[in-house]
Amino acid sequence: MSGQKNLNPVVLLIISAVIISFSSVFVKTSHVPSTVSAFYRVCFGSFFLIIACIAGKEFKKRSLKNNFLAILCGLFFALDLWAWHMSIQYVGPGLATILGNCQVFVLSMTGFFVFKEKISLKFILSLPMAFTGLLLIIGMDLEKLSPQYRIGILLGFATAAFYSMFLLLLRKIQSDQKDFSLFYYLMLLSVACSVFLGAQIHLSGASFRIPDLSTLLSLVCLGLFIQTLAWVAISNSLPKVRASHAGLILLMQPALSFVWDVIFFNRQTGITGWTGVGIVLLAIYLGMTSKAKS
Repeated sequence: MSGQKNLNPVVLLIISAVIISFSSVFVKTSHVPSTVSAFYRVCFGSFFLIIACIAGKEFKKRSLKNNFLAILCGLFFALDLWAWHMSIQYVGPGLATILGNCQVFVLSMTGFFVFKEKISLKFILSLPMAFTGLLLIIGMDLEKLSPQYRIGILLGFATAAFYSMFLLLLRKIQSDQKDFSLFYYLMLLSVACSVFLGAQIHLSGASFRIPDLSTLLSLVCLGLFIQTLAWVAISNSLPKVRASHAGLILLMQPALSFVWDVIFFNRQTGITGWTGVGIVLLAIYLGMTSKAKS
């Protein structure tokens, strides 16, 4: 990861956003049940992060409180991945990723109701925009949606909620500057996430079997490129990029995920749907860049 220091943080963030946009594609092409693909993503990711921790001599005495919070992070990340991977199977990679990125609204509302932060007019305007855009993508007549499609939409919103809880806990750990180590805590939460997802698979009676080489390749790509490289690169570059620029760049992920859904999986989307995508992405951008005031 030392090569990251020589890269412009904006360039690094763009590259990372493009890489992570393929995560839903890898899930779709893995040809294993949703929870199994989520398990192998964090399992392989844990392996690569453990190697990084050994190389960087990150295995030191750490705060017991932060270790516990990291394990709790792993639980919420397991729930996030489970909901998102299931949503992909029901509504496709593009819409599932856009719904998951609505976490920005969950975080802002949590800040307003729990931490008594003031919300900006920009954020207030972004909420009806996001709702309108989603209706254009999904279809105005919700009664015509199949039960599976409705479940997929609900799972997408659940993804946003679980991911928000994960981010809040991770920020709490990051606030301890003396103890925080990016590689160590990403490794610990990934290992914890693997245990939680593995237990769920075992209890459900599902198989851990990887059926073929193409599936193995998709799962390894999830672990190496998404869970390890993209995560670390984004975490390193975000503090060095202006919030407005970072918000715009990170929108590449859901936008490109939707494009890949259309290109690779023949998602049928007309002018109304594309208009809805644009409106939702603009709303998410406004939500990302609206600064809450204490």
